[in-house]
Amino acid sequence: MAIKNVDELSKTFLHRLALELAEHGLAVADPYNAVKNHVRICNGRICVADNAIDVVGRIHVIGFGKASKRMAMALSDILGDKIIGGVVITPDEESSYGNIRFVKGDHPIPGENTLKSSRALLEYVTSNVLEDDIVFVVVSGGGSALFEVPEDGIDLKDVAWISKELMKRGSDIFELNAVRKRFSKVKGGKLLRFLKCRKVISLIVSDVVGDRLDTIASGPTAPDETTFQDVYTILKRRGLWNELRESMRRIVEMGLEGKIPDTPKSGDKIFEKVLNVIIASNKIVLDSMAKKAREYGFNTLVLTSMLEGEAREVGKVLASIIKNIERYNEPIQKPAAIFAGGETVVTVKGRGIGGRNQELCLSLSISIKSMRNVVALCMGTDGVDGISPAAGAIVDGETYHEGLNQGLDAQEYLENNDSYTYFSKIRKSIVTGYTGTNVNDIFIALIK
Repeated sequence: MAIKNVDELSKTFLHRLALELAEHGLAVADPYNAVKNHVRICNGRICVADNAIDVVGRIHVIGFGKASKRMAMALSDILGDKIIGGVVITPDEESSYGNIRFVKGDHPIPGENTLKSSRALLEYVTSNVLEDDIVFVVVSGGGSALFEVPEDGIDLKDVAWISKELMKRGSDIFELNAVRKRFSKVKGGKLLRFLKCRKVISLIVSDVVGDRLDTIASGPTAPDETTFQDVYTILKRRGLWNELRESMRRIVEMGLEGKIPDTPKSGDKIFEKVLNVIIASNKIVLDSMAKKAREYGFNTLVLTSMLEGEAREVGKVLASIIKNIERYNEPIQKPAAIFAGGETVVTVKGRGIGGRNQELCLSLSISIKSMRNVVALCMGTDGVDGISPAAGAIVDGETYHEGLNQGLDAQEYLENNDSYTYFSKIRKSIVTGYTGTNVNDIFIALIK
């Protein structure tokens, strides 16, 4: 996926290189490329990462997520007619590719499309998958909403309601998924109970900071370490326990009393047939960009793939690291390329147009004003930044002064959460369009 306005943004070698590294990162995160990089045929066996798997029976492909269509298409191109069929749920309209059928689900809140398509997926595996078969499961962000079959007695509207309420009351993705797993037949490793086959190979694109398998798409093929007690505590803390429908509260109570089984845990025999492989993630992208930068003679440092916090404050911290390298050649010597990734937040107090990546860049540009030979960028790998049409922004030591020359006070725009307006006026916004994948945000800084 290319940056659409790359020529406009490439005013110096450092700018061009930063943008080239970002485009390289997007290519690594591309779900089609990621599958191609991890799956191949070798001597009649299927090689997945470092694992060689014998093909005894037939091969099926199932999956769900915003990137899963391109993942399944890559598998089809690699394995061809070895794949006898499959069902993959995406946000797009129904279609097919090879022997794989794509069906439509709902995102970000599961609805009737999700329920219909999820039942079709389970009907496919229970009717077609045999004991000696291999099932590929392609999983990516958005899978929690696109794939859902509630437990008996639970209405899908109840699942949608609890999801909305938890998000409104401040629950993070870990709390949200812990609760949803208790009311689902397929989340938290439960999908495996429907797969009566010899081998399950789950290919995963991670959109979760830290790449926790039990959290990505609610961990349909991974052990779940949360418990009914955790869920009870979350619901009480968020003030939702007494608002639950009786059917939902009863499931939690029966779980606490040990009257119904919990999600499968580590050590459960159900996982002996499973190979979970993360094929694209923020960490994978950062490491690949760092390797590319070294080819240009830069000393490199991957700071973290778990960047979190208020975007403008994180911008100041990253600026302080840039300043330390520029002044003291520490923690690495110049020429230096530093990388970070994760997902920051913005506490919106103003009425402007922006996003976390552009707000981070605006804050950073104020901190590095007048510094020479420094270029930095921050962008969302999905091509979307907040409520703006941009993916992020690229800045340097002159960005602050370029704004002043046009009568723009960067600090005022920062306070109004209006980073996109600022960067669009001085032509520093990065525009990609929707990329079809999401491995969180990436940050690049080059110090010559």
